[in-house]
Amino acid sequence: MAFLDTHGLPLSTSSEQAADLYRQGVTLMLAAWPGAAEMLDAAIAADPDFALAQAARARAHAIRSEPAAARARIAAAEAIVARNGTEREASHVAVLADAIAGRSRQALAAALAHVDLWPRDILILSLPLGAFGLFAFSGMADHDQARVSLVEKHAGRFDADDWWFLTYRGWALAEHGEVARGRAMLERAFELRRQNANGVHALAHAMFEGGAGEDADALIAGWLPDYDRSGILHGHIAWHAALTALERGDAAAALALYEAHVHPSVSQGAPINIVSDAASLLWRMQAYGHAPTPDRWKEIADYAAGAFPEPGHAFVDPHMALIEAALGDAPALETRAAALERRIADGALPAGAVVPAIARAAMAFAAEDHAACIRILEPVMAEVARIGGSGAQREIVEDMLLVALMRSGEAAKARALLDRRLHRRPSPRDARWRAQLAA
Repeated sequence: MAFLDTHGLPLSTSSEQAADLYRQGVTLMLAAWPGAAEMLDAAIAADPDFALAQAARARAHAIRSEPAAARARIAAAEAIVARNGTEREASHVAVLADAIAGRSRQALAAALAHVDLWPRDILILSLPLGAFGLFAFSGMADHDQARVSLVEKHAGRFDADDWWFLTYRGWALAEHGEVARGRAMLERAFELRRQNANGVHALAHAMFEGGAGEDADALIAGWLPDYDRSGILHGHIAWHAALTALERGDAAAALALYEAHVHPSVSQGAPINIVSDAASLLWRMQAYGHAPTPDRWKEIADYAAGAFPEPGHAFVDPHMALIEAALGDAPALETRAAALERRIADGALPAGAVVPAIARAAMAFAAEDHAACIRILEPVMAEVARIGGSGAQREIVEDMLLVALMRSGEAAKARALLDRRLHRRPSPRDARWRAQLAA
């Protein structure tokens, strides 16, 4: 008897139990829901020679930033498909092997070639998508467009009510500016599967980009209590609620969310989220006039140093720089910027010069040298998308420039930037700033 995955592709296992556990594990993993690892472990126990279960477990380890375990699992999968895997399974495993080994360019090219042949292989199709996907971390300035092009290319291969595809398609559209269309898809995905943290996360993004802060607050407040703290996006979705609290000027609510869900001692998220969420939220509070206590900065600094001991990650390093700047650690920040520039010279940092520029701008901002911050940031603003992440995450760089403009007396430039932002999406914070400038 042949067994199939969730989207009708054949599985090389003779165990019905293993196939069923694999389907459940992949579904949970793609929904960012707790239990995926346990399901995949059980699938492997039921059939140790099930290559795709080994590969999916490797992907789950990678998502959790467990590189040694991920490498061991993908090596097991490679050995199995070398003996008796199908063409699709061998390609599937090879793509994941490239991604896990950090061969991102090869992984992206291989993933795109793979889904041209097998577009319904959703574990591979998921790799280029998302805020931390292969497109986002490719160094491309137009990765938002690349995601839209990919999902639109394959949209006809999926059912209209496929919750997984609606989630990724809706998010890609909302990030690229088609907010209403993307939000409608995401709301449908939420109706189809409430236990889908990726869907709720994407819907919160769409609401943010549409200026619907009250809707985002209601969504998260009503849903987050049912999402276990072990869920990898628990702290990050709470961060979204804190962001909307700051937008409406409620720093106390933002800090309460930070203390309850976001900071390193309470969050069980991936290190990249813990560092970026904590650093960006504390920085926003400080820049908006609600300075966090030094112990909060010290806590995230200690965690970040252990999680990311070496420079070289285009999205993480700007957040590490925010921490170092907030603590006044100019030598550490300059060392980081110089290391990043060496990597650029060696061709090892695809995002390019925008990364060290953001780092140096953060130090200038913290030193209240707002003119220097502006001089550094203005020439690279068109390149900020190259660091990856989402629009909401990258907005912190634009916020830095905007606050520097306001504090340095560059009122005309600040008004023009605020007008562009308010044209893009309503924001009570930006409206307050615009009124202050007008006055």
